[in-house]
Amino acid sequence: MIRITLKDGSSLEFPKGEAAIALAKNISEGLARVACAAVIDGQVCDLRTPLMQDCEVRFVTFDDEEGRRAYRHTASHVLAQAVLRLYPNAKLAIGPAIDDGFYYDFDVETPFSPEDLPKIEAEMKKIIKENLPFERFTLPRAEGIALMEKLGQPYKVELIEDLPEEAELSFYRQGDFTDLCAGPHLMSTGALKAFRLLSSTGAYWRGDSKRKMLQRIYATAYPKAADLEAHITRMEEARKRDHNKLGRELEFFTTVDVIGQGLPILLPKGARVVQLLQRWVEDEEQRRGYLLTKTPLMAKRELYKISGHWDHYLDGMFVLGDPNDETKECFAMRPMTCPFQYQVFLNRARSYRDLPMRFGETSTLFRNEDSGEMHGLIRVRQFTISEGHLVLRPDQLEDEFRGCLELAKHMLGTLGILEDCSFRFSQWDPNNTSKYIGTPEQWEEAQSIMGRILDDLDVKYTIGIDEAAFYGPKLDIQYHNVFGKEDTIVTIQIDQLLAEQFGMEYTDADGQKKRPYIIHRTSMGCYERTLAYLIEKYAGALPLWLSPTQVKVLPISERQLDYAKEVAARLQAAGLRVEADARNEKIGYKIREAQMEKINYMLVVGDKELQENTVSVRSRGGVDLGAMSLDDVLAMLLEENNSKAIK
Repeated sequence: MIRITLKDGSSLEFPKGEAAIALAKNISEGLARVACAAVIDGQVCDLRTPLMQDCEVRFVTFDDEEGRRAYRHTASHVLAQAVLRLYPNAKLAIGPAIDDGFYYDFDVETPFSPEDLPKIEAEMKKIIKENLPFERFTLPRAEGIALMEKLGQPYKVELIEDLPEEAELSFYRQGDFTDLCAGPHLMSTGALKAFRLLSSTGAYWRGDSKRKMLQRIYATAYPKAADLEAHITRMEEARKRDHNKLGRELEFFTTVDVIGQGLPILLPKGARVVQLLQRWVEDEEQRRGYLLTKTPLMAKRELYKISGHWDHYLDGMFVLGDPNDETKECFAMRPMTCPFQYQVFLNRARSYRDLPMRFGETSTLFRNEDSGEMHGLIRVRQFTISEGHLVLRPDQLEDEFRGCLELAKHMLGTLGILEDCSFRFSQWDPNNTSKYIGTPEQWEEAQSIMGRILDDLDVKYTIGIDEAAFYGPKLDIQYHNVFGKEDTIVTIQIDQLLAEQFGMEYTDADGQKKRPYIIHRTSMGCYERTLAYLIEKYAGALPLWLSPTQVKVLPISERQLDYAKEVAARLQAAGLRVEADARNEKIGYKIREAQMEKINYMLVVGDKELQENTVSVRSRGGVDLGAMSLDDVLAMLLEENNSKAIK
């Protein structure tokens, strides 16, 4: 017998060697029915895993992230089996679970068409009805390669060949189908209930545009059909809000093939929103004691060698010249601003009285993202960011970190997107030290400091291992967009290492030279990405203070045109963004067009309004606010604009 400690802290004796599913049944038949996997001593495992020693066990269901991934990864194997049954010459690549579903990449002779997906779905339903049990087995590396070669799966062979010689590989078999996989999976294919194949698209093998283009099938799965249908409805609504579609339709941005992927052009509307955001951020940072800097867009490789970016980030940089020819100058476009802003600190000797120094800059950055990763304004190669670096004494760290977090929350809260954010404490991986600079002791110190600060500030966070910057841990504020996908929108990083590499020091009160700490942070993040999130969050109907055009004055006929222009001029003089629609069109048409353009307010003027010196006010939502004097309209608009209200 062995002793099992359960999630609630209780324990029980259980026969050694029995599977985890037997333990679940011992606890409750209901638990056994809904359990997707078991977490044994912190490791997510199959329910078929034998319990061989004293351990802690908790069971995860579809309501848990680990359970959802096991459920959907099982569905990906059923998808792969169905494709092989229908297309026996297909080659399998990878098929992971993702945040809102799963996908599988295939090398097939002819790209999948929309008509192919129902046929594949039908085959998947047959496999589920067959209720094939999953069988896990392991093989040494050489035998695993031989098996995949026998099955005619070259992509699996390549994956195995990347593993160490001594690696032991796990495989899963369901009926006539076998796949290389770490698992876990459900007990059988029959445990799957509701699923839907959503789309097919091209995807480069391993995300490398120099490799073969594969066919990726996206799908999702749920235990209940009602939940699946709710998800489909959410996705349909999300597609309507997709900034890559809506942002182009509303003329916020465009892309041009001859300019290149990941290099969007902000049209006048998008440029105006970014300008409004930038002015707001810079003013707020100045109010909080930030010093404005403006640094070059490129530098010699020697700067990046000092910072460590040349060794740790070269593949992500645009290099001008031959990086391997040390006899000639070589430059690189900057992927970040930190090594540039450090030169401001290094401009002259510094005293402890000078600290903290808070540097802020609206920085244009360049990152050599893979072409397959480009997406609208979210994944780009050139972008602008509200970047800042705080140079400070160790005793100032907690207060300054708190200030950075408060600033970020203020910005995101004002934009109305903080409610869609979560926090991740991104740490290094002590088992993958080649990615990082510094010693384990330095990393432990930095992470313990950040952990204590986050706990003191009562920040609720998850931990992301191997998600740190190469020079220090960070707090990532993660935004969950309308599709349910997660991106980092703001980071706050503690850095104890780069000051030494750049020779940064200050004279302390005791007359000794000391190294400062550095906080890397953004206050709002990337302007282009933020614009994308705002378009999706508000379906293009931005809050008044951010709208490129806030008001349109609509004369009913030419008789009121001069008065309409006077109204527009009065509002413009007060700082509002106003247009007068002078076209000879019917008023209903003008109103509908203004609503389609997401204009916040329409001021209709006819003969009565002209005579009474009023305007008839309509909101973009179709609400008729009636006739109002210009003074009242101006007061209403200015109050909403200046308060940055979200309606």
